[in-house]
Amino acid sequence: MSLKDLALSYAARFSTTGAKLEGYLARKIRERGVAEDEDGRLVELDVTGLVTRLIELGYVDDEAYARAKSRGLTARGYGARRVEQALWAAGVEESVREDNAPNVAESRRAAILLARKRGFGPFGRRVDEDEPPEARHKRREKQVAAMLRAGHSFETAAFIVDAPGGDEIDEWLLEAEDEEAQEKGGSWYD
Repeated sequence: MSLKDLALSYAARFSTTGAKLEGYLARKIRERGVAEDEDGRLVELDVTGLVTRLIELGYVDDEAYARAKSRGLTARGYGARRVEQALWAAGVEESVREDNAPNVAESRRAAILLARKRGFGPFGRRVDEDEPPEARHKRREKQVAAMLRAGHSFETAAFIVDAPGGDEIDEWLLEAEDEEAQEKGGSWYD
């Protein structure tokens, strides 16, 4: 299989970035050894040129990859920092990462989703009045740490975990959605 066929096959099977495809092709070349033509002469392989051509043809699109990855991660409850890390690891340029970073409202929705899924803060079990303060503190710290690992800010994690009820969290989300709507030139109430 030629390098071009290998690249096309990979791009057809997986959503990828130019950097990920280039890394994949470089690994395949290392695994298979030196490339030779029919006469046994060494062939200089232009991996970067091939990847650039696939980008020009639209087979590889870093912007589309970043948009899909960002949406997918936030839909699973991951925060902006985790999205940034995933895009950076995939070789997405900084400007594209910034353009596809979740906004405040999206980040808050993702944090609420994670808290609901994991039973954090007001979405968890009722606080037992007889529970020792040390146990409550330990549970809070574990919940905050889990949200931090998921890429949420400390302020977001602490707000959700410490919220007395879902109404405060709903207001907090509505506030961010209103700000987002105003920035776009409208209001949720218009």
